[in-house]
Amino acid sequence: MFKTLRNAWNIPDLRKRMLYTLVMIVIFRLGTFIPVPGLDASVLKSLVEGSENSLFGLLDAFSGGSFSNATIFAMSITPYINSSIILQLLTVAIPALERLAKEGEEGRKVIAKWTRYVTVILAFIQATGLYFGLRSAVENPGFLSYVTIVATFTAGTAFLMWLGEQITEKGVGNGISIIIFAGIVSGVPGMINDMYQNLMNGSLNIWGVIGIVVFVIAMIAFVVFINDAERRIPVQYAKRMVGRKMYGGQSTHIPIKVALAGVIPIIFAMSILAFPTTIMQFTGMPESGFWGTFWRQVTGGWVYIVLYFFLIIFFTYFYTAIQFNPIEIANNMKRNGGSIPGIRSGKPTSDYISRILTRVTLAGALFLAVIAVIPMILGQVIGFSLSIGGSSLLIMVGVALETVKQIESQMLMRHYKGFLE
Repeated sequence: MFKTLRNAWNIPDLRKRMLYTLVMIVIFRLGTFIPVPGLDASVLKSLVEGSENSLFGLLDAFSGGSFSNATIFAMSITPYINSSIILQLLTVAIPALERLAKEGEEGRKVIAKWTRYVTVILAFIQATGLYFGLRSAVENPGFLSYVTIVATFTAGTAFLMWLGEQITEKGVGNGISIIIFAGIVSGVPGMINDMYQNLMNGSLNIWGVIGIVVFVIAMIAFVVFINDAERRIPVQYAKRMVGRKMYGGQSTHIPIKVALAGVIPIIFAMSILAFPTTIMQFTGMPESGFWGTFWRQVTGGWVYIVLYFFLIIFFTYFYTAIQFNPIEIANNMKRNGGSIPGIRSGKPTSDYISRILTRVTLAGALFLAVIAVIPMILGQVIGFSLSIGGSSLLIMVGVALETVKQIESQMLMRHYKGFLE
């Protein structure tokens, strides 16, 4: 491992990219300590504490604690994520955007430009909503404080978007993913400190700590295993003459990843179920009686866990159907003289691919749902809530694997052995 790092460091271009990425991460972390003028951080901290299942808890996890500290990066990069998802869904629904996405690099540049514009608009709307929703945290409410706070929040998100694009262009890995990764990892020391405090005051014994550590390591290993798992459908291309040259005749495959939808279904499900908790925090729902028990179950109890589980499965199928079109793949294979052995071209091929996709998606949906709810079940059983949930763990492992692969590819170009030996 250390020899690999030394070899990577000895490559001037790769060393420059790694240093650039580290500097950008340091800048991001410094920004998480710059407060927004006119906001009381203690009010925001009270909203986040004990509300991991609310929108505020999700926002604080992705921003590396910036929201609870009322800093300039409080909204993190979530408006950019929402903007990307919206345009991705619109690409399927609007034929003009679909044609633009198929135009190659130029089309992607246009969509990326629109994504930036939509990000700034969504950031402004979200910042305005936070200002009016958190009036108790505003020290001197008024037009000037509104302009200052909303402009600061929006500018912070726009700067993070620019920072991520710079990392992608001049650093190592996907910049937006690296920023989210850095924000989530920054919460690990706090989780370790909470575990230590619970151990000291007797709320958690040493066997509980060992069990949590073993559990987290096992989950990481499981995520790594499933992340690269795929079902390969064999494809055979027929030979054909074009002029005096012979084309085709080779065998290949269609890879269908088990975790094709990634972490998107978890984010969708979490966002929907976070609304009740957020409404409770704004309206002050009753804490006792029937309605108090009902809201506690819906916002963080076993009912929440069951709903969360099935919503993840639903959104996995929904997002996979948008991402993967069996009919289009079957038509492309037919035009290029390809076929699946034993399956006729056309509709039988698309039906065959759909059946396999349904089964693989079920495995991926169950994987995502189990990874997401196990930390919650653990918290219900032992009374200790992990600050890093299933979505955070998936993002961390996925970003780490992708970054390692990029470094590996750079090193293989120079005949060095890498991480994945």
